[in-house]
Amino acid sequence: MKFSTTFAALFVLAPFIAQQAVAVPQFGKGGFGQGQGAQGGKGGNAAAAKNAGKASSTAAKAASTKAAPTAAAAKGGNAAAAGGDLQNSLSEHLVAYTSCIELTHSPALDPSVLAKGFENDGQSQPAAGQVASKTSSNNFINFCATVPQLPITNGQQVKTGSCNPAPMGVIAATTKMPSSKFVFPPNGGNVAANKAFTIQMAIKNLGTGNFVNANENYFSAPQFTDNSGTITGHSHVVIEQLDSMGQTTPTDPTKFAFFKGLNDAAVNGVLTADVTSGLPAGTYRMASINSAANHQPVLVAVAQHGSLDDMVYFTVGGNGAAANNSAAGAGQGAAAAAGKGAAAAGKGAAAGNAAGKGAAGNAAAAGKGAAGNAAKGKGGKKNRRFAREYHH
Repeated sequence: MKFSTTFAALFVLAPFIAQQAVAVPQFGKGGFGQGQGAQGGKGGNAAAAKNAGKASSTAAKAASTKAAPTAAAAKGGNAAAAGGDLQNSLSEHLVAYTSCIELTHSPALDPSVLAKGFENDGQSQPAAGQVASKTSSNNFINFCATVPQLPITNGQQVKTGSCNPAPMGVIAATTKMPSSKFVFPPNGGNVAANKAFTIQMAIKNLGTGNFVNANENYFSAPQFTDNSGTITGHSHVVIEQLDSMGQTTPTDPTKFAFFKGLNDAAVNGVLTADVTSGLPAGTYRMASINSAANHQPVLVAVAQHGSLDDMVYFTVGGNGAAANNSAAGAGQGAAAAAGKGAAAAGKGAAAGNAAGKGAAGNAAAAGKGAAGNAAKGKGGKKNRRFAREYHH
């Protein structure tokens, strides 16, 4: 059952409403109604006297005296009618509010909220690897009795585990799914070591600034929305230190470098948190945890949706950047070096081929030259022989 501010106000005003419910019928017949009626009658008679212009003051007073009871009756009747409408409206709200109170505090399940679909284990249309759902014909109202080894959550943060009997509550429509995006530090950014900085996170579709006592009301109420269907809640931000930007092993959720509940309302769509002492040099990841008022992660209408939270990776200080470069960039550097070596070897091989071709060319040229010289030598012998024969 969804509570409204009207019901909350009625709860505070209930004693007053009860008194006024009796007083309202007398409201139009009392002195206040007559006084208003007399004032209206006098005003009307004064206007009439002014338009006529010839009525004596005695006649005007007489007319006023006669008109006053009539006007008073009319005004009193209108006031009574208005009072009756007000009484009916307040009575309807009070009845609805009382019904909500009774349903909220009743130990029995109201038939109007029984979810018959909970009796279906989902196996009528099985998919590969699909498991059967747990079923219930009473909305699981006694589910925690089936795990007696666990304590009831009871609004506490039970570190050893517990069972929570609170229903999930109002599920946000797809048009109202929350979403956040970090503005600072940006993904891949860098901040100075051990120096204060302010986290900035843009957010939409979350009624921020609403959080309950986390030590006494943790998970102790269903998720609910405002009149526009927007989840009423708040967000958190957590920063964890990594070994390097290339870390692939899962982190330990019990260890974090910084955690902050963003309890204030967003300003111009942006939530902020001050990291007053800064962070040591290193590599980090930062994530949001968007939550309902009672700190449970937000719930939306469909299973397939984009992430409702954001996560970025950044470095702190020069050492953090160096560690990132040496760890995550080592493989890239090795690959680049190998690529350069291969390229150099290729160029060397090309140069060798060119040299070989040059040597072959030179050898061929030399061979051709030698052959030419030999030819010249043969020609010279022929010429000398001809000269000897001619002279003799």
